[in-house]
Amino acid sequence: MNIKSILLLSILFFGACNNANQQKEAAGSKNLNIKGSDTVLPLAQKSAEQYMKTHTDQSIAVVGGGSGTGITALMDGNTDIAMSSRDIKGEEKLKFQEKQIQIEVKTIAVDALAVIVHPENKVEQLTREQLEKIFTGEITNWKDLGGMDAPIVVYSRENSSGTYEFFKEHVMNKKNYASTVLNMPATGAIVQSVGQTKGAIGYIGVAYLSSGVKAIKVSYDEGKTFVAPSIATAKDKTYPIARPLYYIYDVKIESKVKPFIDYCISPEGQKLVEEVGYIPLN
Repeated sequence: MNIKSILLLSILFFGACNNANQQKEAAGSKNLNIKGSDTVLPLAQKSAEQYMKTHTDQSIAVVGGGSGTGITALMDGNTDIAMSSRDIKGEEKLKFQEKQIQIEVKTIAVDALAVIVHPENKVEQLTREQLEKIFTGEITNWKDLGGMDAPIVVYSRENSSGTYEFFKEHVMNKKNYASTVLNMPATGAIVQSVGQTKGAIGYIGVAYLSSGVKAIKVSYDEGKTFVAPSIATAKDKTYPIARPLYYIYDVKIESKVKPFIDYCISPEGQKLVEEVGYIPLN
């Protein structure tokens, strides 16, 4: 084989590889992976479902597991978008910097974090201070809160959850959870456990509220006013335990993820936010 033949074969070979890579990249751009917060999960699933109806060549996979899990997956290149119900921690920002990953954080909705008990529990309202004492183990019986004489069974999310972190920082005044608190792997598990246990208490995103549990009113002014979680009280900012929900992505793949995120924050996407049970941005 002469040199010309070898060069020609090489050109054809690399051309074929290049075409294969382009086809692979094109196919990859149509496959979007979203991972993280269980709070954001139902909204992401609903948005993906509606988006794919009008973008039939787009495939979107949505998986929960907690905000920390999603953010770690984004660092490791294992997801395109991380869902988060909390701000990025300082140490996480440093890890992104070490890996030379520049991220973009987009607020997509607002949540009113609901404290729930069993529907037959007579306690209707609690102050922030009382919640802090319940979750740190200082108050252990409902009779100390005006309720039945029964132990308080406390449910929380695992520490990979953004809701776990948010509740600790904004409700428990950054104090540690009691060792007796039962950590659940998903928000749905807390709803189910509280609904099945008369002495139980837990916290969930407002979109997870159901007739099987009761949301209590909370006070952040030492008992002067108590407010129930709802879209209306979150919108008028009278409900004190509200927080933004985020999508986070690597700016290097912005062209891949931006069309979907733009849809989520569009008027059409924000209608879905309210349908799911969260608070739209405007």
